[in-house]
Amino acid sequence: MNRVNKTELLQQIIATLVADLDVLTRGAKAAHLAATHEECVPDNKYDTTALEASYIAQGQANRAQQIREALASYQGLTLRGFGDETPVRLTALVTLEAEDGSSKQVFLGPAAGGLKIVADSGDCLVITPESPLGRGLLGKCCGDEIELGRGAGQTSMTIVEVA
Repeated sequence: MNRVNKTELLQQIIATLVADLDVLTRGAKAAHLAATHEECVPDNKYDTTALEASYIAQGQANRAQQIREALASYQGLTLRGFGDETPVRLTALVTLEAEDGSSKQVFLGPAAGGLKIVADSGDCLVITPESPLGRGLLGKCCGDEIELGRGAGQTSMTIVEVA
């Protein structure tokens, strides 16, 4: 598995958040216009078109604010270097290997957990310290094992690289 370059990864995260913010901002404006359009004025007490459009506009505006905050946190982020003996913390790029030999890379970031970055050098999933995987990785070092899931779905993964 090729390792993702952290500087390029950070640039891709920022670019993705900028693009998502643009889409959501335009969507929120369109929903707001729909909610306030003269054709959405209720004809009777059962006509909820304008109300529904305002809920959509508010939801999109709230999500846009979350993305703005995530974007600000990534724009001000300082990437740290890690070695085999350095405990995992924020900005660590961690390569995990499962018992079956499959591997995946995760980036421990301050926000935007669940964002998947696809690059020529490999895919990387952004996780946060608040996520179960993020909590499990914090403080671990290269060679440590972590348990994911519970019950029959529980799997063990080994940290094979921290960059």
